[in-house]
Amino acid sequence: MASQLPSAVPVLACAGVPIAALEMNEAVAWCIETAQSLAADSAGLDVHLCNSYTLALADDDHEFRALLNRAALNLADGTPVVWANRLLHKDANPPRSRVRGPSLFVNVLAAGQAAQIKHYLLGSTPETLEAMQREIAQRFPEALIVGTDSPPCRELTEAERLDQRERIKSSGAQIVWVGLGTPKQDVEAAGLANSLPVIAIAVGAAFDFVAGTVEEAPDWMQRRGTEWIHRFTQEPGRLWQRYLVGGPRFVKAVITRRSR
Repeated sequence: MASQLPSAVPVLACAGVPIAALEMNEAVAWCIETAQSLAADSAGLDVHLCNSYTLALADDDHEFRALLNRAALNLADGTPVVWANRLLHKDANPPRSRVRGPSLFVNVLAAGQAAQIKHYLLGSTPETLEAMQREIAQRFPEALIVGTDSPPCRELTEAERLDQRERIKSSGAQIVWVGLGTPKQDVEAAGLANSLPVIAIAVGAAFDFVAGTVEEAPDWMQRRGTEWIHRFTQEPGRLWQRYLVGGPRFVKAVITRRSR
C-alpha cells in the first residue's frame, strides 16, 4: 500500500480529487526530501501530475478516481486546475501557478544533483530515452540516471512485470519517472509505489520535451493557459478528445462535485 499524503502538505479538493496546494519550489523540495528519507523497507509513494483531462477521466472512472484519492501526492499540472482551485478555495489562498510536469522533472534533476538522488526513467521509446539521457548529461552533468526502460505498448506479462520491478530495485533508484501517457502512467506509478520503496512520478510528456522529439509551447502560451492549443496543432489526431471532450467534462466535474 502506497504511503498517504503527509499531513503537513495542504490539500484542496478539485473535481473530487485532493490536489496538494504546493508551488513548484515546494514540490521540488518535497520530492528531494522524501527521496532522501526513503529506506529499504519504506513504503513507496506515487505522485500524479493532474491536468483537466486527468480529472475529467477520474470523474467518469470510479477506479481511477479512487487511485488518485489514495495517492501520496497529486499536483496541479494544468492551468485550469489552478484556476478552479482559486475560484473554489479563495479563503485558502491557493497557489497562483501550476506545477508543470516537464518543469518538475528538470527542476528535480537539477536540485537532486547535490543530494545524489538516483533516478530511473520508465517509458517512451529507446530512441527518445537515448536522446533524453544525452540532454540530461549535458544540462545536469551530476544527475544520476541509474536505469532506463522502454516497455512494450501492450500489457506486460506477470513475469515481465516482476523482471521490471527487480531491475528498478537493483538499480537503487529513489525516484522513478514514468512517462507512459494518462491514465496508464498513473496506474503504473501506483503499482510501483505499492511494491518498491521509491517515489514514482507520472510525468506525462516530459520525456519527449526534454529529448527534443516534441516541441514545447512558448512560455507566453504556458503562462496564459493556452499551451493546449500548441499541443493540439502538433498532434490533433491523438489529442482532439483530450481537449475538445475532456475540457467540458472537467468543467462539469468541478461544478457537480463542488455541489456535493
